[in-house]
Amino acid sequence: MENLSYLFAFNHLSFTLIAVAIMVIMARAIVAGTKYSAVLVIVVLGLSMGTLFVKSGIAQPGLQEFPAIVLLSQTTVIALIATFFVGGQEIRKLLANQLNSSSEGLIVPSKDEAFLGTNSTQLTYIIRAFFLLMGIEMVSALLTGRSVNHPLGDAYVALAYVCLGIALVLIDRKAKIDNKRGYLTKGLIEVVAIIAVLIVSLRMSNWIASLIGLPQIFFAMVISSGLGMAMPKWKAGPTLNALLFAGIPVLLTGTFLVGGSHMLEAFSIPGLQSVIVYGFAGQMFWMFGGLAILIFLAKANHVRNLAPGMAGGLSHSGLTGACTAGDFGKTASARAPIMINIPFIGHIFVFTILAASAERGLLLVHWTLPLVLVGLAFVYLACVNLRKAGGDDAKEVKGLMQFSFGWQITAVFGSFTILHFAGMPIGNASMAAASGLSHFGLFAATQGGMFGAEAASMITFIFATPFLVHPLVFGLFGKATENNGIMSKQAVLTIFALGTFGVLYSAMSV
Repeated sequence: MENLSYLFAFNHLSFTLIAVAIMVIMARAIVAGTKYSAVLVIVVLGLSMGTLFVKSGIAQPGLQEFPAIVLLSQTTVIALIATFFVGGQEIRKLLANQLNSSSEGLIVPSKDEAFLGTNSTQLTYIIRAFFLLMGIEMVSALLTGRSVNHPLGDAYVALAYVCLGIALVLIDRKAKIDNKRGYLTKGLIEVVAIIAVLIVSLRMSNWIASLIGLPQIFFAMVISSGLGMAMPKWKAGPTLNALLFAGIPVLLTGTFLVGGSHMLEAFSIPGLQSVIVYGFAGQMFWMFGGLAILIFLAKANHVRNLAPGMAGGLSHSGLTGACTAGDFGKTASARAPIMINIPFIGHIFVFTILAASAERGLLLVHWTLPLVLVGLAFVYLACVNLRKAGGDDAKEVKGLMQFSFGWQITAVFGSFTILHFAGMPIGNASMAAASGLSHFGLFAATQGGMFGAEAASMITFIFATPFLVHPLVFGLFGKATENNGIMSKQAVLTIFALGTFGVLYSAMSV
């Protein structure tokens, strides 16, 4: 029977690998030859398949029958650690006025196409990212005693061995690598470092829990960003390369599958309708409101500014994945890690105030209102600096850093404040705000139980549903990329207006 349990575990791992890899590769094939992001297709496929699993009777909402998919959806922090580390490196270079310094990587990717839209090196990254996310999460769970609570926990040692073993030795034979042994060794060092960051950040979160409920992702950001700033010359090995390219798309595939399984159930739960409506409307209001500011007030209408600016300004999971995967060009790809890191400095206020609010069951409005004003002040300063940038890279980055920080504070606390005065309970408000912004940090914190067990159980669906708006988001970004980087002003204003009406309707329907 014990052998059968291991076979059961490996069957689930194999099915999840095949299902996720097919979805990511298919998404890349559909957008091949265009300027659109594969995340756009992953959204639709993931939610549709999750819903189909439940509708056909294969699984129940939550996909507990597919524990490996559920495990994959819980690897948010791992996927972000790589982005935080590179963001720390870029910030250090910015401070040293070396932002444009060229540094050759350790690998020259192959150009041979394995599938339509995916070359052999990219295929290797997708497979490796899956095994890294699963293997690192299993090792972390084993070392912290969390494996006993998972259906596959008894097989974690064997599964982690297989996952990390494959991830560490898998290499694209068609890619050009001068020192393969050194390259793979760097991959091992990066895996060990990520596991260490996970464990230390979890310990710190638990240690300080008696004072304030800061989530693990906050400490993971601080540690990994600090390591990046301390090691600006570290060249990415196979682990970092895979997680930067495919970590977020692979993670989102698992998240959308689990989220889609809740779709039919969630619409019938009393009180969640206004949460779902805010998720849709907030996505349009905050995303396109920020774009309108960058386009009309900051005069920064180019994808190199808009994509990383909004990825950082909302800690937006979809745009972050698209930027780091290079869907919007090299400049946006290089700037995105910086913009993702900068707002997290303000998360010491975000999570401290929200944790205190969660403990009291009521938002601390006397703190959130002044911070909204502070955020708007930074947005104004960013607009002034971006108007004066004149295409200068360093000046644009400086302005985008200010915008990312200011818009993050405004959007997060603005969302909670609006929903507080509308009368929405803070647990529901956490789900609405996380989904309305597609905010990685709030998603991870809510998923970790910061706002209660009910919010933790429903956040995967609530977070995933507004991604149905992303055909508009990625459609406009793709169209802008094809239009020499310039986005349609009329479309931005129209969607922003719709989002405004939606947010008002959501607030009045609580």
